[in-house]
Amino acid sequence: MTIVPNTLKEKLGHIIFDYNTLPARLFDLGLIAVIILSVVIVMLDSVASIHAAYGGLFYVLEWVFTLIFTVEYLMRVYVASNRFRYMRSAFGIIDLLSVLPTYFSLFFPGTQYLLVIRFFRVLRIFRLLKLVKFVREGEYVKQALLASSRKILFFLFFILVTVSIIGALMYLIEGEEHGFHSIPEGVYWAIVTITTVGYGDISPQTVPGRMLASLLMIVGYSVLAVPTGIVSAEMASMNEQIRSGLPCGTSCCERIEHDSDAKFCKECGKPLG
Repeated sequence: MTIVPNTLKEKLGHIIFDYNTLPARLFDLGLIAVIILSVVIVMLDSVASIHAAYGGLFYVLEWVFTLIFTVEYLMRVYVASNRFRYMRSAFGIIDLLSVLPTYFSLFFPGTQYLLVIRFFRVLRIFRLLKLVKFVREGEYVKQALLASSRKILFFLFFILVTVSIIGALMYLIEGEEHGFHSIPEGVYWAIVTITTVGYGDISPQTVPGRMLASLLMIVGYSVLAVPTGIVSAEMASMNEQIRSGLPCGTSCCERIEHDSDAKFCKECGKPLG
């Protein structure tokens, strides 16, 4: 059974924090558009020629965006069931950080603080993080990462051990005359090589060194393949649990996705089969 909000606070709460109603979706879409537009303007404003031509317009638009985000943040604090919990949450901090840089710039008007002002202006780019809350699929990614975190940590530990050993061996094989002045520098080369980045600032010159480098290059392909496979397997397993076991199966409800531990449908309230 759907609960109809009565008070203004409840109505605003459903619009701001809910996803299933038309007003809530329109609110989210409008906010996403404002976030993207504000970030694009920050990027364009960093180009000297564009700033010289449209700097005044960008300044006005930035304050418009800041006021919009300020009102949004205050509304979220007002309608939140636990205000302090929301303000301390990750999204609450992100929402606050999206408006503070513009206000902070008012307190540093002197020319000697131009670098500080630039720093605060660059911080506005973090408004992109506000987009994360609108991506429902992000919850699947987060759960998959948490479920596979121990496997990934073990794999990273294995990679750390591997690059330490290879870096030490490369230091012994090549030596200072070929650019490997220390074991940490050899480890740096091993990390650059195993991640297939290949800056080329240090490279082996001897035959044994090149053979070891070739082996490390081949191993490097697994650096991306293994963690991706681990997370993909977890996501596939979670998706299978959601799809296979919990269809609503009622004629009044078309919802087909439910939480893995749900016993009742979120839309109609009927038991899940």
